[in-house]
Amino acid sequence: MTDAQVFDELWQVICEREREDPGRKSYVRHLLFHEKGIDKPLEKVGEESCEFVLAVKNGREEAIVGEAADLLFHLMVALKAADVDFAKVEEELEVRRAGMHLHD
Repeated sequence: MTDAQVFDELWQVICEREREDPGRKSYVRHLLFHEKGIDKPLEKVGEESCEFVLAVKNGREEAIVGEAADLLFHLMVALKAADVDFAKVEEELEVRRAGMHLHD
């Protein structure tokens, strides 16, 4: 599996969870359909951002990796809550990557 495939598969799972039967328990559904609306997944992005920053500050690689994964996951859920397809983020990254000058 390539790096991009991990994100694509994760995005597909997030999309599937959104469409699932409301009676089925799912952490993604809990975030997407919370009574706070989009504030709930955004709160998680904020929380995970702080935890990532602290992990980096403390220099513990295992914690950094775990918090980075949590942050990326919750960011993707927040994108879904905002009705923004992850493919658009990937496209933007590709555009930015194409404009980079690697010899500078």
